[in-house]
Amino acid sequence: MKKYILKRIVTSVFTLLAILLILFILMQLMPGSPFNDEKLNNDQRAALYAKYGLNQPVIIQFFKYVFNMLRGDFGVSYNISKNTPIAQLIQSRLPISIAIGGAAVALGAFVGLILGVTAALWHDTVWDTVATIISVIGVSVPSYVFALALSYQFGFQWRLFPMLFSPQQMVASSVLPSISLSMFTMASIARFTRSEMLEVLGSDYMLLAESKGISGPALIFRHALRNALIPIITVLAPLIVDLMTGSLVVEKIFAIPGVGSLLVNAIQSNDYNVVIALSFIYSAMYIIIMLAVDILYGVIDPRIRLSKSEA
Repeated sequence: MKKYILKRIVTSVFTLLAILLILFILMQLMPGSPFNDEKLNNDQRAALYAKYGLNQPVIIQFFKYVFNMLRGDFGVSYNISKNTPIAQLIQSRLPISIAIGGAAVALGAFVGLILGVTAALWHDTVWDTVATIISVIGVSVPSYVFALALSYQFGFQWRLFPMLFSPQQMVASSVLPSISLSMFTMASIARFTRSEMLEVLGSDYMLLAESKGISGPALIFRHALRNALIPIITVLAPLIVDLMTGSLVVEKIFAIPGVGSLLVNAIQSNDYNVVIALSFIYSAMYIIIMLAVDILYGVIDPRIRLSKSEA
């Protein structure tokens, strides 16, 4: 297992370097320029390119960026906040997106598991129907519709939670956007949990466990749910990264200063450094999450751990 984890870490490092190089190439191929101000003449643009080192070959820019990045320097913003360090821009926004996204993931996974297990245990009953309807609504309705509905009802009508995000009311301001973002995760986890639990409950080893006198919560959680968790974790992993890196529309509705809106603004203004830094952070988070998922596979199912050690 240790050799497998070390191999995955080395592979992840080279993958991130490859992603970084591709990002640099794609930024070079993008139309336009970071300096699109009509007041600038060609000589002034050339001076700005020379100032920021954008007139150098891509490969030289790449190695300089990697060297600076290892020291925690992602460069400066060209347009969004001129000459402001990227690390400073991200430092003030990323924790907010991670906090709200993390709460959405936790809420969605918890409620989704409850709905899925309930639907599977009481298959073809009214509880199964209710859980299925909730799951279909959660998958079909976009998160921004839930955001608008929750904002109107709980923010405007009942005034239980702030309609707009406020750093002074971090917890209260995060409730409505977290619920809005959690709906798709909840519905997805509920659907997969239901289908996997039904398959596991009808398997031979469940009958064997029941014949040994195992019943109740021990049968459901130690045998059924544990064997159903692997595909559920596989589905949950990419959703974690998506939610924790922010949702643009939900951020706009609740005026959340997260990384989602920052990335879109950077793309629209050709702010290369911001785009590369956020894309790199997104890729790094995704790879870390998938590595953690692979490790969880071995924890949940010892057979996977054994097969990897043999390989």
